[in-house]
Amino acid sequence: MNAPFLNDTTNALPRHEKAGSRRLNIAIVVLPGFSHLALHSYIEPLCIANSLSEEPLFRWQLVGLDGWTVIGANGLAVPVDATIAALDARGTKGGVLDQLIIVAGEMIEKQAPDILNSFLRKMARLGVGISAIGTATWVLARAGLLADIRCTIHWSKLAAFSEVFRTARIQDSLFVKEGQYSTCAGELAAFDLALDFISTHAGEITAQDVCKHATVEGRRSGSNRQTGSSGLALARVSAKLAAAIRIMEENIESPLPLTKLAKRMELSRRQLERLFKTHISTTPAKYYLNLRVEHSRRLIEGTRLPMIDIAIASGFVSASHFAKCFKAIHGISPQNFRSNQAGVVRSRLWV
Repeated sequence: MNAPFLNDTTNALPRHEKAGSRRLNIAIVVLPGFSHLALHSYIEPLCIANSLSEEPLFRWQLVGLDGWTVIGANGLAVPVDATIAALDARGTKGGVLDQLIIVAGEMIEKQAPDILNSFLRKMARLGVGISAIGTATWVLARAGLLADIRCTIHWSKLAAFSEVFRTARIQDSLFVKEGQYSTCAGELAAFDLALDFISTHAGEITAQDVCKHATVEGRRSGSNRQTGSSGLALARVSAKLAAAIRIMEENIESPLPLTKLAKRMELSRRQLERLFKTHISTTPAKYYLNLRVEHSRRLIEGTRLPMIDIAIASGFVSASHFAKCFKAIHGISPQNFRSNQAGVVRSRLWV
């Protein structure tokens, strides 16, 4: 944590002053169950940039929903410097708050206090830059801030997010910047978002120096796909295979016939089947089916959509066919899987 700034308005400068000409103040809201990896992946580059510069470039505060310590996903708690109520009352006076960061974790669908929604909407109206890290994109969308806005979220929530928030333009990327909003996949992608922020406000040379100090070869582009993608993981095995899988992933709700997929790849169906058999010991049809069932599993975990809607969103023509395929792969019906997940959620809430 850093020196307090919430009450410091004596040196506040107008917002229109040239970026990088003064120290920037950042408030980091941590929600219960947040990822420590994502939090520190964002903070540490700022800390390194400060230590490498002649004078501090950034200062930050940790902010909670209340004044209690906040427990992360790994069970470790962090103390907060302020509450969102205090930040709401004082943090934007005189332009003292430049950037608001939100870091969240797996149970984000359960975290929707009205005070958080109204606080985010107020910060947006005031023109504060807002960054959502990991699953925190869900919070911004629920507050109504991402209508027709390009955004991303951790890959484990991509399927559920796209079904729940139809007006947001979700994409599979490390991070996305649009207007005053930045959204990030979280975890180590938060490091890349921080480097982009440093480059914007302190220059590319400083960002490169931070990479060197952190023994990182260089910063990744926000447009890079997330490492959770199976197609990306297979890119070094076969570029053709990776491209075929990406097309499959982009056509879950309306699966492509294999002959059409092969044609798009400029292959025959037989060549496509040989490609899958050679590199991953399965057929394109089985792989495609597994992708669709995995998509449905994430929808069951992350939404309360009826099973028929989940079946359709996953490319199945009927609930019965969906249930049969799901049970063949997971050994349990979709309904029982959802019931089991509800029990897991309840147990987590009591930890």
